[in-house]
Amino acid sequence: MAEKRSRNPVSLLLLTSLVLVFVLAYDTVKSRAQTNEPNLVTAVEKVAKEGIPAVVHVEVTERQEISIPSFPFQNDPFFRQFFGLPQSGKVQREIFGLGSGVIIDASGHILTNYHVVGGATKIRVVLADGRVFSGKSVKVIGTDPKTDLAVIQILGKGPFPYLPFGDSDQVKVGQWVVAIGQPRGLSETVTQGIISAKHRTGLSEPSNYQDFLQTDAAINPGNSGGPLMNLRGEVIGINSAIISKSGGFEGLGFAIPSNIAAYVSQQLIQHGKVVRGWMGVSLQKITPALAGSFRLKSYRGSLVSDVLKGGPADRAGLKRGDVITAFQGKSVDNPSILRNDISLTPPGSEVKLTVIRNGASQDISVKIGSLEARQKALENSLKEDFGVTVRPLTAGEADRYGLRSQVGVAVVDVLRDSPFGRAGFQKDDLILQVDNDRIDGPATLFRILRSLKGRNIKVVAVDHNSGQSTLVGVRLK
Repeated sequence: MAEKRSRNPVSLLLLTSLVLVFVLAYDTVKSRAQTNEPNLVTAVEKVAKEGIPAVVHVEVTERQEISIPSFPFQNDPFFRQFFGLPQSGKVQREIFGLGSGVIIDASGHILTNYHVVGGATKIRVVLADGRVFSGKSVKVIGTDPKTDLAVIQILGKGPFPYLPFGDSDQVKVGQWVVAIGQPRGLSETVTQGIISAKHRTGLSEPSNYQDFLQTDAAINPGNSGGPLMNLRGEVIGINSAIISKSGGFEGLGFAIPSNIAAYVSQQLIQHGKVVRGWMGVSLQKITPALAGSFRLKSYRGSLVSDVLKGGPADRAGLKRGDVITAFQGKSVDNPSILRNDISLTPPGSEVKLTVIRNGASQDISVKIGSLEARQKALENSLKEDFGVTVRPLTAGEADRYGLRSQVGVAVVDVLRDSPFGRAGFQKDDLILQVDNDRIDGPATLFRILRSLKGRNIKVVAVDHNSGQSTLVGVRLK
C-alpha cells in the first residue's frame, strides 16, 4: 500500500514566492528590453567607453590689455629706461585656460562653451587618441555668447568619432547621467550622478537664454564644454557652470540642455550665427498676488507685461495682461522657458499660444518674426517715444572704454527737441545704466524707459569725446 504524504505549508509558500519573484524579474527584464532602458550595472562603463573618444581637451591662450599703476617720474625717459617702465598706461598679457569639448559630427565640428574659446588668440585641441590640432588646423566656426556656446572645427584626416544628441525635453529628475571632461586638466575623467532639477535660471547674465539642467555629477573647472550624457550614450547637456564657494565641486553643476545646444550648433555651422525667433512681448513671472488677481489656478505661465507696437504679437492681437499658459501645446512654466522656446523657433513659423484673458482660455496664432525685424521695430519705437536711436556696442567699443561685454548701447541718432537731446546726448555717446538698471541692449533700454515714463531718471553715460563716464539727469515725457 502506497504511503500518503501531506504537503508542507512552508514549502508551498516558499515555492509560491520563488515563482512570484521569477515572474516579476521576467516582467522587469521584458519591460527594460521594450523601452531600451539600460542596465545600470554596465551602462556607465559602456557610456565611458563609447564617449571618451569623442570628448576633446581644449587649451586656449587669450591676450588681454590691462592698466598698470603710475609711478613717480614715469614720464621721464631716463627713469623709464633705467627701471624698465613701459611708456604707456597699459600692457599686454597672455592668459591660459583649459576646457573640454565634444565632437558632434564626423567632419570634426566640436561643440564647447563660448567662455572657453571666446576671445582666444590660440586654440589647441587634443583628442583622446593623442592627436593634436592647433594653429591653422583649428577653425572657429561661430560663437553665441547669449547661450554660452561655440563651435570650432578640427581640420584633419577623418572621419572623427562623434556623439549623438538626445532629447533634453524627455530628461527626468532623478535620471542617471554621466559627465566626461578634463577637470583641472585631468583628461578623460568620467563622473556619474543624477539630474537634480530642470529649468534652472538666474545663473548668468539676465539677457542670456537660460534653461539649465542641474546635476550632482562631479563637475569642476575644466569640465566646461564637455558632455553630460544619459545611459544610452546620448548628449543631453553641455556642462557649463557650477555653484561653489570653494571654486571646486560641491554637488551643484549645471548643463545647457541638448535641445538648445543642438539648435545653436546647427545654426552656427550653417550660418556662422544664430538666427532666432522673436515675438515682440515683455514677459513677467506669475507671483501669488498676480495669480489671485488674474484668477489663475496655479503660478505657472507667463504674464504679458508689454506688447511692442507693430511686432508679431501685436499683429496677432496679444494684449498686455494676457497670461500665456502653453506654447505649441507645451505647458509654459515660466517666462525664461517661453523666451527660449520662441528664440528656437525659425522666423516665419506659425505658432499656437494658449492664453488666459479675463479668466477665459483661448488660442491665438502668432507668426514668429526675426531679430532683424525686432531691431527695426525697437528703433522706431525708441525714436517715436523718446527721440533717440541706439544700437548694441561692438567688441571694439567695449575694449576701448574698458567695459564688460553685453553692457551698454551706443547712440546712433538723437532728436534735439527730445528728452535725451535736451539732456545733451550726442551721436556715439554710450548709455550704460538707467537708475539702478544696467542696460544690455536696445530692448532693455526700451522696456525700462517705457516703465519710467513721466519721471526724472538718472542715466550713467560715457561721453564719446572724452571717454569719461558721467551721471546725466533726463526728464521723460
